[in-house]
Amino acid sequence: MELKDLDLNLLLVLHQLQRQRRVSAVASALGVTQPAVSNALRRLRVLLDDELFLPTSRGMQPTPLALQLAGPVADALDLLHGALNAREAFDPARSARAFHLAMTDIGEIYFLPTLLDQLARQAPQVTLHTLRLSADEMKLAMEAGTVDLAVGLLPQLQAGFFQRRLFSQRYVCLLRAGHALAAQPALSLADFTAAEHVQVAASGTGHGQVDAAIERAGVQRRVRLSVPHFVAVGHILAATDLVATVPARFAEACLAPFGLVQRTHPVALPAFDIHLFWHARVHRDAANQWLRDQLFGTFGGG
Repeated sequence: MELKDLDLNLLLVLHQLQRQRRVSAVASALGVTQPAVSNALRRLRVLLDDELFLPTSRGMQPTPLALQLAGPVADALDLLHGALNAREAFDPARSARAFHLAMTDIGEIYFLPTLLDQLARQAPQVTLHTLRLSADEMKLAMEAGTVDLAVGLLPQLQAGFFQRRLFSQRYVCLLRAGHALAAQPALSLADFTAAEHVQVAASGTGHGQVDAAIERAGVQRRVRLSVPHFVAVGHILAATDLVATVPARFAEACLAPFGLVQRTHPVALPAFDIHLFWHARVHRDAANQWLRDQLFGTFGGG
């Protein structure tokens, strides 16, 4: 296909469908009608001889060809936009930019309350959207530009990505204040192994490395409950005599709301660095730079 045979406006529709996955949202983003978006998609399907996006209950899902085109099309549009707006600065006080952040439920609990308070004062019209993606999905989404930043322990983000360390994360034991073991200033290894535990088996995160470190130390936990995420851990501990191994910053956020206490972990667990990641394609984007600076300034260090 030659570029002269292609209406470049169709690429805008293709790009927005990658980001929004709904015809109505694309129409709103581009300021056109839904029939106009549907017509553009029909033209793209004919030109490329592929369905490109298939309707599902979760929105329009891309075909392999659409995924293959996502990165190059986004890069080309960004290059054009950057060239045409080389002098455009980012004004947080006036911007209505929507940022998309990939993070776990721990990230949402720890980062979002403080970050939203900060944005309310500096960028009142800016909005945030968080996403939880698999390793492969996250890499593709950041390459395509549908995710602006990712936060966490993410060893899969290497080539093509920038990163900066925010802080080091250690792990502690978390239990309710009325627990029999809470009366002790520290948990012994015998107490830890005798207690019943709730284990967070959060796939796709670095937490699995902590579980592996406990096993390598030869410690066998009596796991009474296993859950796939952290969001319910505070509620569970508040109502049971279970013990959880959790990141210290998550523990601090749960103490007062759920009546919990934390204790130094009796197993010598390694600390893990939490990083902020962004793709090379947005490295010089003024808006992305501004949000990175907010996160570094507020949460960096330690």
